[in-house]
Amino acid sequence: MTQPVPQNPSVRTVRVPADRAGQRLDNFLMGQLKGVPRGLIYKLVRSGQVRVNGGRAKAERKLEVDDEVRIPPVRVESLQDSGRSPPKGLLAALEAAIVFEDARLLAIDKPSGVASHGGSGIAFGAIEALRALRPRDSLELVHRLDRDTSGLLILAKKRAAMTELQALLREDHGAGVHKRYLALLLGRMPDGLMRVEAPLHVGLRQGGERHVQVSPAGKPSLSEFRVLERRGGQSYCEVRIATGRTHQIRVHAQHIGHPVAGDDKYGDPEANHRLREKAGLRRLFLHASSMEFALDAGRTPYLLNAPLAADLVSVLNDL
Repeated sequence: MTQPVPQNPSVRTVRVPADRAGQRLDNFLMGQLKGVPRGLIYKLVRSGQVRVNGGRAKAERKLEVDDEVRIPPVRVESLQDSGRSPPKGLLAALEAAIVFEDARLLAIDKPSGVASHGGSGIAFGAIEALRALRPRDSLELVHRLDRDTSGLLILAKKRAAMTELQALLREDHGAGVHKRYLALLLGRMPDGLMRVEAPLHVGLRQGGERHVQVSPAGKPSLSEFRVLERRGGQSYCEVRIATGRTHQIRVHAQHIGHPVAGDDKYGDPEANHRLREKAGLRRLFLHASSMEFALDAGRTPYLLNAPLAADLVSVLNDL
């Protein structure tokens, strides 16, 4: 059980219990400050009002047992009390998007345009909506997908399952979790397997927008591209990633000269316009197709799938 450390009544300091070891600071704060928008939590962290062991910390910091987290006074009100709740359309869409559920995990086929979580001007993401749908479940994101990426998004219903699965995701070279994406890349990719091992660095542009680029100062990142078929001069590919960096597939695809079709951040605007006119592509053609892993120290295998979104199937047919 989380034990508060005696402190000035205007703030509180919480000691991290064993079952929260390895959790990101932002997710830990979401649990402590229920009802507070994630964007406000990030603001508290960036401004230094949240401290870990007396020092400033980043939102993605992984906490350890007995770390002391200083939490400033924040007025906490539930979504129900504030009169705010996820739109009914979003709730219905995510209810229909559930592709797997057992006692430990829940997986959805996340629609493109839905953020994994709220924040940065987004009131509600998938996690907030699913918590509203399942108020009795203790749901937490195991990983994230870009807002524009559709496909498999996994949430944990049990803390132990989340801890084990996130540990598998951190294993080197994707040994713990096999992730498969489907993408349409611009131009004609060469046959065979193309292995892209290029470090990625996340920077911030004016206004706080994240921008990722290949840089020697970045984190090691590995993607593998294989052409499945060619349509209309473009390459429909299977992509497997051994690391899960921000915008990894999109930046690696740009790096090899074959950006993801429909990518308005790292792509080719003229080619995107042509594909919109020719095949009706109105968004990023990137879909998280499957994840394979095993829990219980390898004794319980999972293979979870999300079929290619109907709008992307239509694009391929039109090409």
